[in-house]
Amino acid sequence: MARASSRPLFAETLAPDRLAALYRATRQRTLALIEGLAPEDMTVQSMEDASPTKWHLAHTSWFFEEFVLRPHLAGYASPDERFAFLFNSYYVAAGPRFARDRRGLVTRPTVAEVLDYRAGVDAAMARLLDSGEAPADLIELGCHHEMQHQELLLTDLLHVLSHNPLLPVYRAPTPLASVEAAPAGWQRFEGGIVEIGHGGDSFAYDCEGPRHQALLRPYELATRAVTCGEWLEFMADGGYETPGLWLMDGFATARREGWEAPGYWWRDEGGGAGDGSGDGGWMTFSLRGPQPVDPQAPVSHVSYYEAEAFARWAGARLPSEFEWERAAGPVQPGNTLESGALRPRRALAGSGAGSGDGLLQLWGDVWEWTGSSYLPYPGFRAPEGAVGEYNGKFMVNQFVLRGGSALTPRDQLRPTYRNFFYPHQRWQMTGLRLARDA
Repeated sequence: MARASSRPLFAETLAPDRLAALYRATRQRTLALIEGLAPEDMTVQSMEDASPTKWHLAHTSWFFEEFVLRPHLAGYASPDERFAFLFNSYYVAAGPRFARDRRGLVTRPTVAEVLDYRAGVDAAMARLLDSGEAPADLIELGCHHEMQHQELLLTDLLHVLSHNPLLPVYRAPTPLASVEAAPAGWQRFEGGIVEIGHGGDSFAYDCEGPRHQALLRPYELATRAVTCGEWLEFMADGGYETPGLWLMDGFATARREGWEAPGYWWRDEGGGAGDGSGDGGWMTFSLRGPQPVDPQAPVSHVSYYEAEAFARWAGARLPSEFEWERAAGPVQPGNTLESGALRPRRALAGSGAGSGDGLLQLWGDVWEWTGSSYLPYPGFRAPEGAVGEYNGKFMVNQFVLRGGSALTPRDQLRPTYRNFFYPHQRWQMTGLRLARDA
């Protein structure tokens, strides 16, 4: 049996009542996300990167079972010891795992049985939380882990639904915005030595620290994310056909995958797009079904390769993660999972989802690619035990994204939060903000 770390994950933990409230709210939100789904929706796996909804429901429960209940609740027994094999993801120290690309073949346990498993874990967690012996750091980590899977559950479900020729709708469509987006601009930031990374005692993932110094040259950031309309200009100018704009591996990937537009875009040839527009324009598929591409909304579902090529076409570049963090400031309300939009929205002046330096759309809407490789900060040390596999072993061949998306729970967002994906991946809600040297 895998044991949790003997060293606290972070120094400042939540009071017992707040911890219990966080646990209940997190678990309930996951269940709210599956309302209206049929069991058939929750079993399908459409690609290796996207797991079935049922697997997310089970895996997040296994996490609490493996790292919290087994080591800390006397007498706890799993309802089925085989679940550890089925629902472990990548924790080698926690034991053998079922192949990731075959999760869609696991028709048993059924969705109903997985929900019973969740209920049993919740009941056991309630006993542990009431005992006064609950490991607050591990439980808070488990809640944030589940928040990450709430976003993954939705992006994976979007991928599944997009492959159904009926284009099923997860939530009812809503009209596109009628208010004009804020105009694009640039904000200057001076160079110098800046402090980067999480330096407090409250919750943060291990990869967000240690806090350290970074040297920045003067730079400018675009005041909002790149829009679909600007991306359409890139496409019309031969952006996807011009190898000089691309990294060699990126252009090879685009050719191999047949990319000619962002993910989930297609051209409406008239009457078959699902909305009756028939105008021959570009359409996109979201969790609210098919709709015309909104030229003023942030572009989404683009890979690092595409983002880097666009930046080069625009005469700019992607910001480093340190430039992004220096500019971000405190988290402001934005278009996150709680807003219920389920898709990126236009940047509106005075929206509050920016920084004191005049930047808009920093928080929510789309994850913003940076030009920074996902690497350990100076002095990084992974926690002991299996939880030490959470982030550290992925620090190679990936790039950092910042800021959250329209599907990210708000509690996940911090200026120091580092998301990361491989440069070819674009099934997540990923976009970009331009930078340039001042």
